[in-house]
Amino acid sequence: MKTVVNRVVSIKGPGSVEVIGERPAELSPGSVRVRTLYSGISAGTELTAYRGTNPYLTRRWDAANGLFVEGRTHLYPLTGWGYQEVGEVVEAAPDVTDPPLGSIVWGIWGHRGEAVVPAAKLAGHVLPPGADPLTGVFARVGAIALNAVHAAGIHLGDELAVFGQGVIGLLATRLAVLNGARVVAADAIPQRLALAKAYGAAEAFDVTSGSAAEFVRKLTGGVGADTAIELSGNHAGLHEAIRTVRRGGRVVAAGFYQDGALDLRLGEEFHHNQVQLVASQISSVASWLVHRWDVPRLQRTFMDLAVAGRVDTAALVTHVVDVAEAAEVYAMIDRRPHEVLQVVFKFDSASEQSTAPEESVQR
Repeated sequence: MKTVVNRVVSIKGPGSVEVIGERPAELSPGSVRVRTLYSGISAGTELTAYRGTNPYLTRRWDAANGLFVEGRTHLYPLTGWGYQEVGEVVEAAPDVTDPPLGSIVWGIWGHRGEAVVPAAKLAGHVLPPGADPLTGVFARVGAIALNAVHAAGIHLGDELAVFGQGVIGLLATRLAVLNGARVVAADAIPQRLALAKAYGAAEAFDVTSGSAAEFVRKLTGGVGADTAIELSGNHAGLHEAIRTVRRGGRVVAAGFYQDGALDLRLGEEFHHNQVQLVASQISSVASWLVHRWDVPRLQRTFMDLAVAGRVDTAALVTHVVDVAEAAEVYAMIDRRPHEVLQVVFKFDSASEQSTAPEESVQR
């Protein structure tokens, strides 16, 4: 007898990904069942899990004290990890009227074919009629970019350098332009630099051709950028961002840095130019904005801009692939990052399989 199973992506260990089956969750009071249309892959956080470099795999996060301590927060397999999903509400508990059946909603429920989600978590997450559902996979990465732009404290006319023009870096470039900054976009991939120019960057600098810091100082008469946002996740990029800003300038470290920081030399420009170094991370907003902003507001604000066409998210989608190809997709992102920007899984409805729900249904 065949059993209906829900396809879900599972990272079994470093370099190992499978699509397995799980039994669909029961609908509970106050919740809705959402059938996934698309699920976006993070080329940052998810890749650290795929590579085995994520700090949660070797250290335990003590949230009460704000410290990583001995132990582990996560263990393999990591099942259902995902960054941002969009789907259709196909069933609702009797006590739920919003979001209505048939709505296209965005949220976080992982790389799985369907999920039961508390309706309250989808408040304000309904895409308007006619909107491209793919827009929904950018809510979280857009919020990360907007958070970094807010942390930069950009003012109209500021000179800003954005290091790293992946998906989040390109979104930060566009949002900074909308905020009135004159942006220099820095990256090593020509296609990304071309898109940064299309997004409004005043200059695009290929970091393989020389020093971005020297390039920006020449543009600014030797002064340097007012602010830099570092989104490459590379310590060498962070060091160059520090070199790029003016005396007393601010660098927003928004990348997810791994391993040691041998390229980061804090006794040089950071020390002598009294550079401000602040971190931006999506679990919260800049401390000086918490009375006005929170993460849900960041997400809603970005989505309003995307739906209105002020940020072209469609230009960032390079691959839409069936979830059955998950293993090949992660390997591509890991080994050939120059070929991809936003990679998106697409899902069909829950599948009928003769295997038990916990067994692999696709390698």
